[in-house]
Amino acid sequence: MRAQGAVYLASDKVTPHYAAGRRLRARSATAGPRSASTMTTVDYAKVPIQTKALHVPPLEEMADVLSRELLSTFETVEVSVVDCPDLTQQPFDLQAPGISGNATLVEIGGPPYLVPLVQRDKVYDLAALLRHLRRDPALLAGAGAGPWPYIGVNCEGIINLRMQDGAVRQGTRVVTVQPVGAAKGSSGYLQRRLPDAETRTALLGNYLLSDGAPGKVLRVVVKHRVGADNFITAIRQALRARYGERGVGLGGAFVVREGRVKHHVMPDFSSAALCSDEDVDRWLHYFEMRAPIVHVGTLVTADLGLDLRVQHFHGFSAHGDGGHYHYDTTPDSIHYEGYFTPADTIVRVDAPQDTHTFGRD
Repeated sequence: MRAQGAVYLASDKVTPHYAAGRRLRARSATAGPRSASTMTTVDYAKVPIQTKALHVPPLEEMADVLSRELLSTFETVEVSVVDCPDLTQQPFDLQAPGISGNATLVEIGGPPYLVPLVQRDKVYDLAALLRHLRRDPALLAGAGAGPWPYIGVNCEGIINLRMQDGAVRQGTRVVTVQPVGAAKGSSGYLQRRLPDAETRTALLGNYLLSDGAPGKVLRVVVKHRVGADNFITAIRQALRARYGERGVGLGGAFVVREGRVKHHVMPDFSSAALCSDEDVDRWLHYFEMRAPIVHVGTLVTADLGLDLRVQHFHGFSAHGDGGHYHYDTTPDSIHYEGYFTPADTIVRVDAPQDTHTFGRD
């Protein structure tokens, strides 16, 4: 029987993946993450929280915009308004069947808490945030840094958390560089799933918050990339061209059905200051990930004076691939299928007072 609180790969096998395609025997579960249950998390009553309205065009209008504009980036484009499929089913494996109901974008912290040098006190309890916002039932899904106090090192977080009647059901995965301290180019990565009792994250995050209810959503299917932009950038730029600075926000999930995508996985925190995009690029570890791989996150077409990260998606998979999405590496064979809902508000939590613009790709 598994020990309570043990952390596993999504595939239920603790198997690291290596850049050269090699697989090595994983560490035993007993050598897994270190608990830091006594570490203080951010008190939401003591940090700034701003809320702003977003522009919400009709779904049919956005579907028409995307149907036209995405043809400059993909050879095949199919955009429609549909009833959301049951996203608890494979490959999506979300903790609620839908992404509708009081849809809100949430951004916590930001890259200035990670670089130039990490601010380790920026640890956030997402269950506590939902209680603070009085959201129950709720599905919180998106991209952020994982709970380094629990894992023991810096990590990517693929947030997938359900709260209902005060109880948490956790589907969040985290991805770490393996082995810890490995040189860039010779490292691998390990995906693990958090237990229900671990609801922390750290530093930064971009999430879709909804009731997790079924409803009408945008279905976006594209194949064969012919332009330079990635899937999410192409969607955001298309909406920005139509709606400008009014601020349209989407959140949801997409799956890479065929092809491969480039992801990064953060190594442990840098002891040297990272002061530019070039510094950050040299620090990150990059990998090519295999389909099928599911991504969750958000995009917004304007900053709205909130110091926002305008797009951010992380991916996970049943075969252990996962990390921060950049773009596909197989344009001729790529096949994306996504389900998105517009948000009517954005909640900005604990925005950095001293900010900068790098480290946001």
